[in-house]
Amino acid sequence: MTPPPISRRTVLSAAVALTLGGATIAGCSRRKSPDTPVAPRWEDLRSKISGSLVVRGEAGAPEASWAFNPLFDVNRPGAVAFCTSEQDVARCVEFASNASIPLAARAGGHSYAGYCIPDDGLVVDLGRMSAVSVTGPLAVVGAGARLIDVYAGIADAGRMLGGGSCPTVGIAGLTLGGGIGVLTRKFGLTCDQLVSARAVTADGKIRVLSADSEPDLFWAIRGVGGGNFCMATEFTFATAPSTNLTVFTLDYAPGDTAAIMHGWLTFMADAPDELWTTLHSIGGATPQCRIVGCIAETTHPRALIDDLSSAVGIRPVERFDAEKTFLDAMMFMGGCSTLTVAQCHPSWTGAAPGQLQREAFVASSRMVPNSGVDTTRIEALLTGPPGLTLIFDSLGGAVRRIPADATAFPHRQAAASIQIYHGVGTDSTTASHRVDEARDRLGEICGSAAYVNYIDPRMPDWGSAYYQGNLPRLRQIASTYDPNGVFGFPQAVRP
Repeated sequence: MTPPPISRRTVLSAAVALTLGGATIAGCSRRKSPDTPVAPRWEDLRSKISGSLVVRGEAGAPEASWAFNPLFDVNRPGAVAFCTSEQDVARCVEFASNASIPLAARAGGHSYAGYCIPDDGLVVDLGRMSAVSVTGPLAVVGAGARLIDVYAGIADAGRMLGGGSCPTVGIAGLTLGGGIGVLTRKFGLTCDQLVSARAVTADGKIRVLSADSEPDLFWAIRGVGGGNFCMATEFTFATAPSTNLTVFTLDYAPGDTAAIMHGWLTFMADAPDELWTTLHSIGGATPQCRIVGCIAETTHPRALIDDLSSAVGIRPVERFDAEKTFLDAMMFMGGCSTLTVAQCHPSWTGAAPGQLQREAFVASSRMVPNSGVDTTRIEALLTGPPGLTLIFDSLGGAVRRIPADATAFPHRQAAASIQIYHGVGTDSTTASHRVDEARDRLGEICGSAAYVNYIDPRMPDWGSAYYQGNLPRLRQIASTYDPNGVFGFPQAVRP
């Protein structure tokens, strides 16, 4: 029997449904305005770009500013520029810098802090810069591409790439923060597969970033997070030949959460690179777990699932596994196995026939340092009123074999990341309080490290949490490429 589509989005929506009834992007500038503010001359910008500009007060302006999370609809940007070229992006950066107004790039619009919708500022929408082309092993991807289009374009060429699971997440935000997701243990983070990028820096210049060109900035954009130092316009990735993948789910009855977590962490610590899994723990009076996984081509994938199930030590109440093509596997993981590629797109942009919906939630993160953490204490965090969900994404494998200072992403030795998630009904106050409490308690259990792609405006000591020992070098790079804070926001890296 085929189960419902599986994805982070599907599981979280289910968690919210259970509790109530039953992913970057970029930051925005917060630079100090002049003593006598001057209203931006939006018509000047409109005349300089080949794309379109929607100014606040014009028809369609509220919808033009929408991001994935409806909680951020209260933000009201001065204008949204729908760019069609990197020259458009450069002119937007120059305009915002000269006008001293907040500035933000938006690709997928999945920022967890709403920084991609700066009040009174300029949103630079990259969605029309979304082309995907593949030549040999290299894929060139526009910064506005969403994961569903990246996967479809690369699959058409008989290739595959390790990236995230949510189909509407933008490739830019995912890559710039590191990129944890399906096939991470096999191929590394999404940023580890990055060969080069094109970007507009604070001075309005278009630069090529690679190991040989602007190497410091290239080092930084592999983990610093969207919104810092520059605005990416294009990425070139190294891809792998496409193979069939095995996807699976293990669903457990309520209870035994600590034991399931411990067994899962212990098994994944030495699991083969081909196996990637995520453990979802849904809180409530008796927390409940689900393991979702993907196995790269290997000799006996179902035997590997058997080994994992045995190591967990708790018999699942339901098991599903199936062999799929790369694209079908990504659509399964993204909750789109019953949809076409065209339908597996946002509904909120107004582009038919997209069917995926927005979600209101509050979130944060921590990193799991090793398999020896006290899972009994973690289970206790989930035991109580419903609404809170913890999502553990396995690391290790190829990620661990790269030094922590080789890119800006520092969490190379972590066993897993934890996304702390709480769905929101009519009031986000309770959700915010519970997420903050879980984050702080997990900090005591697992340590203070956190993942910048789940950016949290209330994160204590966020610089150390996100970047650890790489923070001093990032501050030096900020002084070189953005000394005046053109790309600034509350958690931007500054000199």
